[in-house]
Amino acid sequence: MIFTDYRGLTVAELSDFRSLLRGGAIRYKVVKNTLASIASRGTSVSVAQDSFKGPVGVVISYDDPVLTAKRVLEYSKKNEKLKVGSGIIEGRFCVLDDIKAVAELPSRNVLLSVVAGSLQASIGKFGAALSATISSFIYAMEALKNKRSSQ
Repeated sequence: MIFTDYRGLTVAELSDFRSLLRGGAIRYKVVKNTLASIASRGTSVSVAQDSFKGPVGVVISYDDPVLTAKRVLEYSKKNEKLKVGSGIIEGRFCVLDDIKAVAELPSRNVLLSVVAGSLQASIGKFGAALSATISSFIYAMEALKNKRSSQ
């Protein structure tokens, strides 16, 4: 979740922002502060009680926090009327600098690909080491057999 101040944005600009977010399965909702405060009690969002002041719009994503942060910051650079305040990423309260740091990370799919690639490389090296050990043993046995048969 990323909390924004949308003051000064026109309906057309908000629609443009929402359509940018929709491409990544991300939603943007304008919330009533009282209801948001009540709904957040007893949840991980309760640490953000101070964010529910003034006009607040909430960007909600269930999949990729990196993509969400990138899209929100991208739009806020394009349209300076949208102010990014704070957020909650993976259950942790984040200020603007934290959100910017998250936006600089590669996407979730890229990170998973890197992990999978390194695991595959490690398994491949382990398999090659086992193969080399068995091959060395076979060559030694073959040499011993050849030596005994020549005597």
